[in-house]
Formats: sequence, structure tokens, C-alpha cells
Amino acid sequence: MKVGIDSITFDVPKLHLPIKTLAENRNIEPDKLIKGLGLHKMTFPDVHQDVVTFAANAVFKLMQQESLNPNDIARIYVGTESGIDSSKPVASYISALLEQHYGEGSFRYCDTLDITFACIGAVDALHNTLDFIRLNPTKKAIVVASDNAKYDLASTGEYTQGAGAIAMLITANPRVLSFSNEVGVSSQGVFDFFKPRRYVSKNEILNTTDNPEWFGILENEVAFYKEQPVFDGQYSNQCYINRTTEAYSHYKEITHQNGVLFNNWENILMHLPYCFQARRTFVEIYANELNNEEERDTKTLSKSAEYLEFVNQKIFPSEIASGQVGNMYTGSIFLGLLSTLCFHFQNETHLQGKKFGFIAYGSGSKSKVFEAEVENGWQSVIEKVQLFETLSESHEIDFGTYIALHKKERKESVLQPKNEFVLTRIEKENPVLLGARYYEFSK
Repeated sequence: MKVGIDSITFDVPKLHLPIKTLAENRNIEPDKLIKGLGLHKMTFPDVHQDVVTFAANAVFKLMQQESLNPNDIARIYVGTESGIDSSKPVASYISALLEQHYGEGSFRYCDTLDITFACIGAVDALHNTLDFIRLNPTKKAIVVASDNAKYDLASTGEYTQGAGAIAMLITANPRVLSFSNEVGVSSQGVFDFFKPRRYVSKNEILNTTDNPEWFGILENEVAFYKEQPVFDGQYSNQCYINRTTEAYSHYKEITHQNGVLFNNWENILMHLPYCFQARRTFVEIYANELNNEEERDTKTLSKSAEYLEFVNQKIFPSEIASGQVGNMYTGSIFLGLLSTLCFHFQNETHLQGKKFGFIAYGSGSKSKVFEAEVENGWQSVIEKVQLFETLSESHEIDFGTYIALHKKERKESVLQPKNEFVLTRIEKENPVLLGARYYEFSK
């Protein structure tokens, strides 16, 4: 029995800052980011948007696109590293928002859960759900990847920012992709990129030696959380290479393949923290597979005509949307998948029966390698997606607006929301609902 993706939708911010604008305001040569990293636009959430709205909008589109009934959906599993609460999952917000449209209690018997492991969390949610469908082939489930990749202003990660969500309907006998049972894995506990709880004493905040109650906090130590990560770019990149090459080797081992594995793949989908990450790092696997002793210098090999042609055929289709959106953390590998499928749809490529190779990565750190086969209904689904058309309609903002949004100084939305779920308020008065977030559908 085949199990996999039967349909797929997305939701991304409608705002973007041109990378050229960011580069000029940061005194960076624009071509270093555009030609060097493949970056063109950086999407950024509007005032009324967050990971919940992106996720709920993507799932609602999926429900509408496929005329799904709430009773059809057995579970909604979310992969995210941008959770808005340390207890209440994004998935529970999604079901509540959907009930605003489908009726109170309509998702009462739908299992909901968040899975967090940096940028690989949605892949973990996918694999968990594939196993669920294998055991329950008459049921349907939804996997969502939703994140906001936000970095400190003027940091080395600033130009890779992006946001959005991908929603996937997982079923038996899928129309788009069916996945392999085998999964290569490599994991190691490291601090290459993380978002810790941070602590500061009241003495530092209030300039006092006492410990007065402060916003309900009785402890002298105040914990706070930043959306922006602590990271070491070079170390994280090396961890990415180590984990992906190890997981790739593990997949070959457990599937008993001795030849060049990537020759079996029509396209390669990798986590893209920035557009050209895959082409820059896959060269390590490429060199190992071909055992090219004359060109063991991967920097030289990466610039060779042979490798550049390989990139153009196997990796480039996944990069198209990434360069227009930016990093989506857990959603990046699935945006690459959607980009690849839309590229082939536009070019009327015959994909049925061909295989895609997936190489996922999450900091902390873990990689998974697995395969999927393209099914004969993929075109009927992808023709509805309109990915490239939607990205071309993105609204350009100026640098001042971007700074105001980043610092959360702007109170009014840049664009008036329409036909989408929006964040309306965060409770600040009721002591038993402090911090509760409220949403509604804006028509």
C-alpha cells in the first residue's frame, strides 16, 4: 500500500523587502547576497500575522481546495520551532480557528499535536503521520509546517529571514507523492543553533537590591524568550554537512544500495536556510559518491561545469521559491518540494514514477534521508497551487517599514487583510487569560 501526500497548499506573508534594499542599508554588496546566496526577496509578517495565522490559512485552503469535511480529518500535526506558547500547541489554535468556519465542536475528535526539532520538526510530523496512515489506511490526516525565521537586526542571519506555512493532506493511495518506508538518520546533541530561555535578575532590571513583585513574578530571576536564535553560522553549517552526509550513508546502508544513490533521483529536496545552501553543501556527498580523487577539493569541484550542470538539473527547481520567500525553517524543504513540482508543471515534465530524494536537517542536530515516488495525479493537484503567481504579487515594503515591523513598533497592518485568519488581540487584563491570543476570519 502506498502512503504519502495527496494534496498540498501554502500561505506566506504578502509583504517582502527586496534583498537589494537590505544589502544597501547594511553596506553589503548586493551581488554578494543575490548572486552569491541566491536571495532576491525576504518575506516578513504583517502586524496581523503569526505562525498560527499562516498555519490556519494553509489548512483552510487545503480544506476548501479538496472539499474536505472536518469528519474526514483524523489528525492535524504541526512541525514548528516558532511556537507562541510553552504549553498550548499551534495545532490546537488551528482546530479552534477552523471551528469558527465549520462549527463549534466540528474538530472535537481530531488529534492535534506540535512537534519541535528545529527545522526538521515537520519532517518528524510527516513520518509519524505516514505510520499512522499505514496503520489506518481509511483515514486522512494533515501535516503542517509553520514558522517565522526571525533574526536580530544587522546580524549575519538577517538576510535569510522568511516566514510561512505548508499544509499537506496525508492519505493512502496519494495523488502527489508516496514515501519510502526506510529513513536514514543521523543525530548528535550540539549547540549550533538554539532558542534558550534566558534569565536576568530583578536587580539588573529595577536597579535595586530588593526582590519586589514585578508583573506577578516573585522570583528574583526573570526568564524571557526571544524569537531570534543563538547561533554559530560556520559551526551550524559544518553540523549540517556532517549530519546530512551521515544520514545519506545510513540510508544507502539500510536500503542495501551500493551504486550512486542520487542517480536514482529526478530531483533533490534539502532544507534551505538560504537559497543556495543545498548546492553549496551537497557537493560533499557528490564528491564522496563519485570518489573523484583528482578533485577532492570540494571548493574546486563545486565550480566545475559538471557539478553546475548537476545542480541545474537536480537542485535548481527547489531554489526558485526559496529565493523569493526566504527561510521558512520547518517549511523550507516542503517549499522546495512545492517549487519543484510547480516548475515541472510549468514545463510539462513527465514525472510519474520518478523519484525525489529528501535530505532534511534540523539544528541541535539531526538529519533524515528518504525517498518519494511521484504519483500519476500530481498535475491535477499542482495546477491549483499557483505558487509562482502568488509570489509575483507580493507587496514591496521600504526599509523603514521593515524596521518598524521587526521591532513591533507598528500598530496598524501594512495591507488590509482579506479572506484570511488574523490575529486580533492578546489578552492583557484578565488574570486567568493573560497572554491568550485571539483570532478571527477577516472577510
